Formats: sequence, C-alpha cells, structure tokens
Amino acid sequence: FWAMLLGFLCMLGVGAAVADPVGPWVVVDTQQQTLTVFTDKGEIVEHLPYASIGRGGVSKDRLHGDRKTPLGTFHVAWINPDSRFALFFGLDFPTVEHADRAYRNRIIDRTTYHRLLDAALEQRIPPQDTPLGGSIGIHGIGDKDQRFHYADNWTDGCVAVTNQEIKKLARWIQIGTKVVIL
Repeated sequence: FWAMLLGFLCMLGVGAAVADPVGPWVVVDTQQQTLTVFTDKGEIVEHLPYASIGRGGVSKDRLHGDRKTPLGTFHVAWINPDSRFALFFGLDFPTVEHADRAYRNRIIDRTTYHRLLDAALEQRIPPQDTPLGGSIGIHGIGDKDQRFHYADNWTDGCVAVTNQEIKKLARWIQIGTKVVIL
C-alpha cells in the first residue's frame, strides 16, 4: 500500500516534494482520513487511523470561509502549544502554488499575490488575511468530546486528531516539517 501511495504522490507531482525529505514528514490521506508520519528513509513511525478534515471537504483551491481542507505540499510554519485545540501545528498556507492559481483565476489581486510571494521568498508565514484564508494546520480536539470527533468531519479546513494523538505527533513534528495533504 505505501509503495502505491508514494507512486500516487509522484503522479500528482508531489514526487519531488517527497523524494528527498529531511527528517520526518507527514502524509494526510483525505480519502482514507488517515495521518502517517514517515522517516526520511520512508519508514512509518506513526500511523493514526482517523483524522478529521474540513466540513466542506477538500480542494486545491480553498477560499476563506469555505471550510475546505487545502490539498498540496506544505511545511509547518508555526507551533502554538497554547491552542484551544490542545496543540496547533500551523501550515504555510497559502503556498506559492495556491497563490499562482488564485491570481490566474482572478481570486486575488496583484498586491495580495506579491504579499504571498514575498512571504515565501523571505521564508515568513504567509499572510493569513487573504481571500484564500489562513490558519490551516494540524491540531487536537481541545475540550470537544472524542465521540464528536469520530462522528463527522468538523474542522473549518484543518486536520484534527485526538489530543493524545497530537501530543504523540509533537515527537516528530517541528518547524519546517513537510506535510503532504492529498
């Protein structure tokens, strides 16, 4: 299965992103709703059998407020240990790829496009206040009941796991960790 998944990633154009990762990296499979952590040698070190996604589903072209989980290759850009969701690993969304598509489709203007590009070039957290939205990450469930978590996709576009699982992930995830959401 995992060899097939890596082949699928390459077909999606994510191959370059996963071919030479440094350190552990994460794959969120939105179809299977799983989260898997791989070593840089491709060995599985953590597999979580259920990850909740956005209640709006998934999309390559996420917009602010649509509650969709964006697809693509990201990196952890910030960590909030005091999140209301137990722990929050913020992703560098919107990426340049998302900005390029949004600009071509006239979803964002030239000024916003350049703000996003500048942030990427300067390796800063991308602006979170664009029409594409922001504050996308991987987090726990906070004070929500675990039954609620397993009942339905409930996030506003993030990936959620239980509080115990997010604490386990902290062992593998740090600023810069690659996260592929497919």
